This record gives sequence, structure tokens and C-alpha cells, in this order.
Amino acid sequence: MIRVRFISADGENVQDVDAPPGERLLEIAQAAGQPLEGTCEGQMACSTCHVIVAAEDFAKLPRASEEEDDLLDLAACVTRHSRLACQIELTEALDGLTVRIPGGAHDMRGK
Repeated sequence: MIRVRFISADGENVQDVDAPPGERLLEIAQAAGQPLEGTCEGQMACSTCHVIVAAEDFAKLPRASEEEDDLLDLAACVTRHSRLACQIELTEALDGLTVRIPGGAHDMRGK
């Protein structure tokens, strides 16, 4: 299992989740009740699953594609460590991954 830590936008809430390798971060976040809408259901057609990856974990990720970079240009509160959760596949190398939900995240799924 791979441990993922989610931190709320205000930093007040921390949730650790165990997930199997091969899962996408978006699906794990949604199953854990995190406010990541993922409107396009992981088809990389929106930026509603934008997360901010901890600086120490960012280099462990494969580079973002040009398409992902273009979509991040549309997201609110983007930082140099921003990624789309639908594009992060959990691997053993990412055990202990920490991500922050960006300010302004709105989950229209009604949860």
C-alpha cells in the first residue's frame, strides 16, 4: 500500500490514506472525501482535480505533459508544484506523497 497525505487548503485538516499501487490520485482523493471534483472523470479535459504537490515529492513525479501544463494554466491558485490528480498514478516511489488542496477548490459533486 502507498500512503498519501492530503492537506486542506487552510492547512487545518490532514488526512492520511492508504492506496494500492496503480490507482490514480484523483480516484483515491474522491474516495477519501477530498474536494476534488474531477469534472471530466480523469480524461484530462478540465482542471478541477488540481492539487499542489509537496516540494519534496514533486521531483518524484514524471514530468507533466504539454496538455497537462496547458490545463493547469486554467486552474486557480496554481504554483510551480501544481499537478492534475488525474495524471498522477500511484507507484511505490510515491509512498508518503503529500498534496495540498488549493485554495478556491470547489467540489460541485455536492459532498
